[in-house]
Amino acid sequence: MVDIKLLKNICETPGAPGFENRVRNLVLKEIENCVDDINIDNMGNVIALKKGKDDTKSVMIAAHMDEIGFIVTHVNDKGFLKFHPLGGFDPKTLTSQRVIVHGKKNLVGVMGSKPIHVMTTEEKNRVPKIQDYYIDLGLEKSEVDKIVKVGDPVTRERGLIEMGDCVNCKSLDNRISVFVLIEALKKIKTPDFNTYAVFTVQEEVGIRGAQVATQKIKPDFGFGLDTTIAYDVPGAAEHEKITSLGKGVAIKIMDASTICDTRMVQFMRNTANAHNIQWQNEILTAGGTDTASIQRMTPGGSIAGAFSIPTRHIHQVIEMVNKKDVQNCIDLLTYCLEELKDFDWHH
Repeated sequence: MVDIKLLKNICETPGAPGFENRVRNLVLKEIENCVDDINIDNMGNVIALKKGKDDTKSVMIAAHMDEIGFIVTHVNDKGFLKFHPLGGFDPKTLTSQRVIVHGKKNLVGVMGSKPIHVMTTEEKNRVPKIQDYYIDLGLEKSEVDKIVKVGDPVTRERGLIEMGDCVNCKSLDNRISVFVLIEALKKIKTPDFNTYAVFTVQEEVGIRGAQVATQKIKPDFGFGLDTTIAYDVPGAAEHEKITSLGKGVAIKIMDASTICDTRMVQFMRNTANAHNIQWQNEILTAGGTDTASIQRMTPGGSIAGAFSIPTRHIHQVIEMVNKKDVQNCIDLLTYCLEELKDFDWHH
């Protein structure tokens, strides 16, 4: 049963890349009683250790805490803000949105752009650009200057709701994986090997936090934990879907930055089948995850794979995941950590 109250809290807590402190504090509070050791590295990654039956090998699981957002670059003489994106945005998704500017206190703003009534024909037919938008706080410049400065982070404003078997919110990429990792830590008793659960920073701007955490841990085995595309909607061809909602946790074969170890892919499939956990394949031809760093940022590399949660409307404020897929992911992650020793890793 998915803990909606906790998931809602995780999704709605702000944490733009490089400004993850609020969501980090929430993570620390949730995991303090179910791990053996917690460290925060210089970049802000949370590295939580759960000691295993065998400490000769180590496992690293990464779920990134950051969400796509913005940073204030300019306050004009009327109090309107210009901004730069932190992460990948489709500009048209900014239209009609509310945001939260995290200055000395939180201020709600709206993404403004030119009204259709005063657009030229050329402007109406043009694809919008990020530069076309500004943030309107409804305040005079003198009031804005008391609270907001250049360099303040901005996140998107949208609460979590349940829709049938699904949940819908901003930032399910990747707060759903933060939730999965927290729930797995609560569930697992003693993993096979020393297990490092890492809640990483700055993934959305280039998989940065996972790079330094992997260099510190030097894991033998690794798992990425992230969302993936579910393009199972009207207008999508069969081969474009990547994954489908409600068809189970996705086991990554590859994405644009990682080809998962074939042994790990087989181990994850075997484990899912042994426990009757619904799963589906994932080949993502564009986009990458923390898995890339887990696999490559340690001498000799790690044996790496990834759990992916199918997500519709990704990088919008209406991201959607199926609760059954989420539960499948929690279950499979837990079993994999408890049964790593049972697989022949030499074949």
